[in-house]
Amino acid sequence: MKPVILGISGPALAPDERALFRAHPHRGVILFSRNIKDTFQLSDLTSEIREILPADAVLMVDQEGGRVARLKPPHWQALPAAGALRDEAEAYAHGRALGAMVKAAGFDVTAAPVLDLRYPGASDVVGDRAITGGPETVALLGGKIAEGILAEGVIPVMKHLPGHGRALVDSHMALPRVPKVDLSDDFRPFIANKNLPWAMTAHVIYEQYDPVNPATVSPIIISEIIRGKIGFAGTLLSDDLAMHALSGSPAARAQAALAAGCDIALYCPGDFAGNRAVLEALDER
Repeated sequence: MKPVILGISGPALAPDERALFRAHPHRGVILFSRNIKDTFQLSDLTSEIREILPADAVLMVDQEGGRVARLKPPHWQALPAAGALRDEAEAYAHGRALGAMVKAAGFDVTAAPVLDLRYPGASDVVGDRAITGGPETVALLGGKIAEGILAEGVIPVMKHLPGHGRALVDSHMALPRVPKVDLSDDFRPFIANKNLPWAMTAHVIYEQYDPVNPATVSPIIISEIIRGKIGFAGTLLSDDLAMHALSGSPAARAQAALAAGCDIALYCPGDFAGNRAVLEALDER
């Protein structure tokens, strides 16, 4: 089974997607708003995907609450952004509600919680997605969100290691570069939650450790910082490899992320040519 999670193009599997996925068993599928219309359509779609993928593949959704919500009213409950949570009880209840929602919708994995710190003047790509407060508060409340998600039988994905909060530009649009600076505060929420099962990398260059490669494709950062200093030993997922912070073909990006130490490559846009190129490139590994 190929270590990649892929997006699909629309609210139903196209015939070419169906054939491609049957020919190339892989780790799972991630769905976005373009794939989700209502509860009945989503149930049909997830059932069809599960029939095609291996039994131990996963269905994933990027659902946090606030502005990052693919399951939306009127069919699903609106949850607040993590930045609005004030204490452990609220954070745990948020995690339970989030986990229950995505579980009922047919998903195994949700890309939350965000454990990045929020820095004044940084890009608002994190913004209120981050928990309000310092490293200890982020660590504590983020852990409670994850605990709530796990209690509903869903895998949480903490993000974005080793910390996206200082980025001055949105990594969806350009490659952020964090200058040499003490990042120990940024690491602390991840260290406190290092025993969570899944985590996601950041497409950010950290000059302190690797002035050339963003974390997702940096063997140095993955080995020495994420696996070493932070101590995360679980499943490491790349952020979306289609984001403009990275360069190269979809296949080259996937190969680079896996070679650097990611366990799973994530390619989200759902374009058939990109999906096929990634899967065929991984045939050669």
